[in-house]
Amino acid sequence: MNTVEQARRSFEAWPPNWRAQVLKEPPMIAPARQFTFPLQIAGEEDALARGALQLLIHPAAGGTFLATCALGFTSAAVPTGFFACPNPDEFCAVAGGYAYLVNSLQPERCTLLAMKPVSAVCIAPEENLLLFAGFHKILAWGRDGLAWETGRLSWEGVQLGEIDGHTLHGSGWNMPTDKEMAFAVDLRTGKHTGGGYESPGGVDAVTR
Repeated sequence: MNTVEQARRSFEAWPPNWRAQVLKEPPMIAPARQFTFPLQIAGEEDALARGALQLLIHPAAGGTFLATCALGFTSAAVPTGFFACPNPDEFCAVAGGYAYLVNSLQPERCTLLAMKPVSAVCIAPEENLLLFAGFHKILAWGRDGLAWETGRLSWEGVQLGEIDGHTLHGSGWNMPTDKEMAFAVDLRTGKHTGGGYESPGGVDAVTR
């Protein structure tokens, strides 16, 4: 799924309470409020050396601030983009496969998704969900935060397809057969059928 198109659709689906500018270079005059993500996370001390996505955010209250979101990876194979969220006070910055969910009214409240890297992002406007695909699973972010997480869908690589009603279609790689296997995810619950991964005890169960 095209990251730019999904980002555009997110703003159409969820008009935000903030305004933003994606910066190509640091501002000549930086605002007094500045936030760098990820926030003091062990193992991420050198994250900014890989580069960053910089955003100038104008929230509904509290004053303009600069958000510097470190790139997770420098590969063009992982997405970088900026999305509106189901909660109109939140924004999502995806920087080199790292997904940051930030409350514009309280920028110190930032969630860095444990899924690293995020390989694709899409929106499910009917369900008010922002969907993140990784190499093995899908996460859904709703108005109140993390809504659900699927069980494992693939040995390595999740392909997102079309949304039909309450169902997301896609495929996951099955290692024993070296084939892509179709799956269907219920967007209301995160439960799935099909997919390319089987645990030794049978088809992997949904974790939530």
